[in-house]
Amino acid sequence: MAVAIEVRPVTADQWADLVELFGPSGAYSGCWCMFSRLSGAEFSANGNKGNKAAMRRIVARDEVPGLLAYLEGKPVGWISIGSRQVFGRIQRSPLFKPIDEKPMWSVVCFYIQKGFRRKGIGKKLLSAAEDFARARGAQILEAYPIDTKGGKSPLGDAAIFWGTQALFEQAGFKVVARSKERRPMMRKKLWGVS
Repeated sequence: MAVAIEVRPVTADQWADLVELFGPSGAYSGCWCMFSRLSGAEFSANGNKGNKAAMRRIVARDEVPGLLAYLEGKPVGWISIGSRQVFGRIQRSPLFKPIDEKPMWSVVCFYIQKGFRRKGIGKKLLSAAEDFARARGAQILEAYPIDTKGGKSPLGDAAIFWGTQALFEQAGFKVVARSKERRPMMRKKLWGVS
């Protein structure tokens, strides 16, 4: 019998759960999922403690930076989602420059705890993120995954935090641009836009 995965938005009430999931390394190398929100210089200057404090400020302002997946009450996964405008690195990226003026929400990060990977948690988080964005008026959801054809990430395993092209394809996303061979920009229409 499969155990149900529960997904919740990260609010101040879930801060301790996010800290538990990310652990002392801040998910990966002190990131605290601030990589896509900050410039390279800001991100590096912050380090682990500064990035954690920056994420804490976002949560304290009641700005939901993402969703947590729970398995039997334990936080086991994360997805970062928000309006494209909150992700400064994406906004400035020559790889992912906007292809049109349509208002956009973005999925920029997954983190699944070791031991819980390849169990469908990423799919569940992505589905919940779609529902979350749609409920807040998002018409289009955009993502910047890694194309892992051949079974490997061209940027190494650490880059899988972007998600894989296959995961997004399974969820109905379509490639709308590709600035590098293995770095597509993908979108899914949630409602109302032609």
